[in-house]
Amino acid sequence: MSGRVKIEGLRELEQALMALGKVAAKNVARRTLMKAAQPIADDAAQRAPEETGSLIKSVAASTRNPKRNKKESPVEVHVGPGRSPRAHLQEFGSRRHGPQPFLRPAWEGGKDDALASIAGDLADEIDKAAKRQSRKAARLARKAAG
Repeated sequence: MSGRVKIEGLRELEQALMALGKVAAKNVARRTLMKAAQPIADDAAQRAPEETGSLIKSVAASTRNPKRNKKESPVEVHVGPGRSPRAHLQEFGSRRHGPQPFLRPAWEGGKDDALASIAGDLADEIDKAAKRQSRKAARLARKAAG
């Protein structure tokens, strides 16, 4: 299961993000996306069937790509059971048992909150990163002068 979301209309935030530099921008985006994805992962883990408990433990939000395919954007966050070999059978069912969806309902219930979180938290994270960079630049300037 894959869901893609594209946010448009945030040009000012994007420009501020790019002004931080490539590494800082990636870190800001990663923190913001992980914060928005964690409630969805928590909800999916609560909804997961409790047969052995391994599926519940494996559900997480991560920047690692569980399929190990090529990333399409500089920062991606994945929510799901990682490389659990039977998770898709729980989600979609099989010939032997019916579906027990846990990821789709978590996504449907949390996607709007996640988007709102991203929009709100991105500006705050950019501001914090810019302040960190200015403090670091001032500290380096004092060190070079003294």
